Amino acid sequence: MPSTPIPLPVASPWEADTLSVVDHAAEWSAFSREDPAAPGHWESNLVIEGMHCAACALTIEDALLKVPGVESARVSAANRRARVRWAQDRVVPSQWMQALQSAGYRAVPANDVFAAERRKAESRKALWQWLVAGLCMMQVMMYAWPAYQARPGDLALEYEQLLRWASWVLSLPVVLFSCGPFFRKAWSDVRHLRISMDLPVALGMLITFAASTAGTFDPAGMFGREVYFDSLTMFVFFLLTGRWLEARLRDRTAGALDALMNRMPDSVLRQTPDGGWERVAVRRLLVGDLMQIRAGEAFAADGVIVQGRTCVDESLLTGESEALARSVGQSVIAGSHNLEGTVQVRVVALGEATRFAQILALMEGASLSKPGVALLVDRWASPFLIGVLLAAGAAAVWWWPQNPAHAVMVAVSVLIVTCPCALSLATPAAMLAAAGNLARQGLLVRSLPSLESLAAVDTVVFDKTGTLTRDAMTCKAVHTRPGVSREAALACAAGLAAHSLHPLSRAIEQLAVQEGVTPVAVQAPQEIAGQGVQAHALPLAGSAEGSAGISEGRMRLGSATFCGAAADAPDATAPTGPVVHLQDAQGWLASFYWQEELRSDALGVIAALQAQGVEVHLLSGDRVAAARAMGQRLGITHVAGGCSPADKLDYAHQLQGRGHVVAMVGDGLNDGPVLAGAHVSFAFGRAVSITQSRADFVALGDQLHNVYTALMLARKTLRVVRQNLWWALAYNVACIPLAIAGYLPAWLAGLGMAASSLLVVLNALRLSSGSSLQTSGSGVLPAVNFSTRGA
Repeated sequence: MPSTPIPLPVASPWEADTLSVVDHAAEWSAFSREDPAAPGHWESNLVIEGMHCAACALTIEDALLKVPGVESARVSAANRRARVRWAQDRVVPSQWMQALQSAGYRAVPANDVFAAERRKAESRKALWQWLVAGLCMMQVMMYAWPAYQARPGDLALEYEQLLRWASWVLSLPVVLFSCGPFFRKAWSDVRHLRISMDLPVALGMLITFAASTAGTFDPAGMFGREVYFDSLTMFVFFLLTGRWLEARLRDRTAGALDALMNRMPDSVLRQTPDGGWERVAVRRLLVGDLMQIRAGEAFAADGVIVQGRTCVDESLLTGESEALARSVGQSVIAGSHNLEGTVQVRVVALGEATRFAQILALMEGASLSKPGVALLVDRWASPFLIGVLLAAGAAAVWWWPQNPAHAVMVAVSVLIVTCPCALSLATPAAMLAAAGNLARQGLLVRSLPSLESLAAVDTVVFDKTGTLTRDAMTCKAVHTRPGVSREAALACAAGLAAHSLHPLSRAIEQLAVQEGVTPVAVQAPQEIAGQGVQAHALPLAGSAEGSAGISEGRMRLGSATFCGAAADAPDATAPTGPVVHLQDAQGWLASFYWQEELRSDALGVIAALQAQGVEVHLLSGDRVAAARAMGQRLGITHVAGGCSPADKLDYAHQLQGRGHVVAMVGDGLNDGPVLAGAHVSFAFGRAVSITQSRADFVALGDQLHNVYTALMLARKTLRVVRQNLWWALAYNVACIPLAIAGYLPAWLAGLGMAASSLLVVLNALRLSSGSSLQTSGSGVLPAVNFSTRGA
């Protein structure tokens, strides 16, 4: 609902008469992101003030898309957010913002510093409207009570008329103040030749007041002596009660995004050239600056600690519930909280380059995506409302010959009781509650429709290295070509591994650091997904001992096939762990044998999924023997080893061809094709840039049990959506005939409308609590031990 302009603490560039300020390119970064793949095309994330329902969302989208240069617009009625994509060579922001204001709405940036103040002011005004309606309702009921109780002749005509006049006077504040939001929105709809859910409600209020006023001023007129001020004030009070509670509950269901946005500080202490400290706005920070973060403050940028030690809280960013120790040389991420001592941090990433910004972008995108059921409801919202108006008119025409006053109240009841707010909130409220719950657990939902797909999954396919196993690995042995030392081989391998994100490459780098080996310099490195990395290696520094026979030039690090090591590499130990081979121009050079560590919750997750009837498969690019050994450790019977990225995709397609709904869980490094090809996909591994992930769900931490959690929560979410839809439909099917038949008074219609919307939101709110995670299709699950201890 549009509200009257709220005064801001200072002038805001988002006011109607100063919108041109945001047309300067320097202002765009405050509320927009430029698409790196399409320079000149921007995406703006906004909060829409004045909207309430799904019809509002469709109206806003239509208003924006009519502006030349606006390429797309997505609006969510559940959290009142919008994402607008526009081309800077065809339109400037003030033009599409003006189109919004002309439609009766107002856009502010999602991180606007005054947005919280405006929300508080709007909330206070809504509370005053509710209080005025409640107080007047009680007084009007007091004046109406004698008329209900009096028998014919008990109440003198002059007293009866006095009570009616008193009721009329007390109804005026309700109509002029408490009903204001409904009337303003309805008038905006009429002016723009559109319809929203507030139009029938406003018509019902206006007709009731007009008919009652006629009965007060002209008791002998067409509408008789009956007045309905008590019904009017009651259903206004009930509607405002429902909307206020609904808004509070809806904010809780989508609260994960707001909680994350509020993590960033406005200012930070930065070191000055003379060694002192000054407090500056976060936007004035530069990469390389030294900032001081005290206990209780949030980190304003990604950085590395250069002085001090502390513990940090990364729960909202990674799902890690425990405080994490950080000391000199370790990284901290923007948005996390410093819990203990004062530390000095060197800034390494700012703004859009931070992990915080990437997470925020994902969550904003997810909150604006619409599941198929929600799109269907939105599409039918306007036709349904037109049908409501026609039904109310038909009911009035039917009852008019018998009793015009009764005909009017029947039409009012039909207008109010059939408002489809509950139907429109049924799906998005549940989906947003579930997505917010998962975000607090460290699992981001990139699109809400993926929750629908996940609920139907019957097969989960796991990648091995970096997904079921931890990044930390132990080197069991190093075999080298005769005449080549372990140190020289490790130096060559580490030089190539530095240009790969694979967990085994990182393990080789860590091994070189532990043994004090300096990596060789390489040129033109190239990583080939699923196979390895190749580069032109330069001579070892100082002609290291044992480097004789190593050919300068092209080298490869990776699988046996990639390095041509199938025949040359020794296999005397019959290893069951992964092996990384090194090759130079002469052929096989060395092999590194590793022992993998399972994630602490891997065994529990596999067992829990299988207990739910989910078929589990294991795919790996590692050797078949190593893959099968891992499958035995985990209790997985469906295992395939030696798989390239194309092989993994073919495997998933075969499962889909047999009618399975497949979820793929990978580390995102060489699993891109299969992550994109599966029905649902999960990406694990912190080394992968979130923005480049193709997965539907992105894990911010190392909790593998989030896969199980997401599956169970998706199933429960779909059940809640069905419950909400059935309730909303049943409510309308039951109440519409009662209203048309004249058995549903206006005040009861208002109570039913408010209660139905409130019930839908309350039902969805069950999904936002942690207690909803241990649920399944058959009810509540026993507690699952996800730890491998004692296994």
